[in-house]
Amino acid sequence: MLKKRIIPCLDITEGRVVKGINFVNIRDAGDPVEWARKYEEDRADELVFLDITATSDNRDILIDVVERVSDELFIPFTVGGGIRTVDDIRKILHAGADKVSINTSAVQNPDLIHEGALNYGSQCIVVAVDVKREPEGFSVYIRGGREKTDIDALEWCVRAEGLGAGELLVTSMDRDGTRDGYDNELLREISSRVNIPIIASGGCGKLSHLYDAVVEGGASAVLAASIYHYGEFTIPETKEYLRKRGVDIRL
Repeated sequence: MLKKRIIPCLDITEGRVVKGINFVNIRDAGDPVEWARKYEEDRADELVFLDITATSDNRDILIDVVERVSDELFIPFTVGGGIRTVDDIRKILHAGADKVSINTSAVQNPDLIHEGALNYGSQCIVVAVDVKREPEGFSVYIRGGREKTDIDALEWCVRAEGLGAGELLVTSMDRDGTRDGYDNELLREISSRVNIPIIASGGCGKLSHLYDAVVEGGASAVLAASIYHYGEFTIPETKEYLRKRGVDIRL
């Protein structure tokens, strides 16, 4: 059994860390390099960097920011946003990232998952899935949550694994920024269908939410932003809390 991971997330737009609610109401939260340095010192297990407007603005990810952040890190570093081709994957990995996160491009061109895994290994390919509850079930959204697809999220996660994804980053759009807890039903539905790690994202407001995501939802890792960005909790506090509750965590 792999140890559970704590992963702070840096949402980036125009080279700055930002935070929003339900994918909107974005506000500035600081410099990405400073945050990367802080989370390295706090013993985060990994870091995720998402350029949240690269796809919707139809531009490339900010390579220079990736390079500056990677210079500060020794922990694994995942980068997403605006990655459309295998060559884009190559550029991001060469800029210092350990993994890439693909979402819109993977939905629009599922072969990108297979080609990326073939060229760089499944361990480098994280498929991000933005999910919203609809009357018909769980729907996949793309373009930074701006566009609904007719794809069932549970079926898409299974397909992504089959195409070569090494990990799934599952964000509940309904819970994003609300601090009401992760969507554990969604996580449980996905974790029961796939055999690759799932990163839970969207809704963390207190430490018990992280515990529930890994125990009830079956997540392999938990992604959080606000609780760390605004100083409510630290990574060491989080790990000690989970350890005391019996979660096998990296200390």
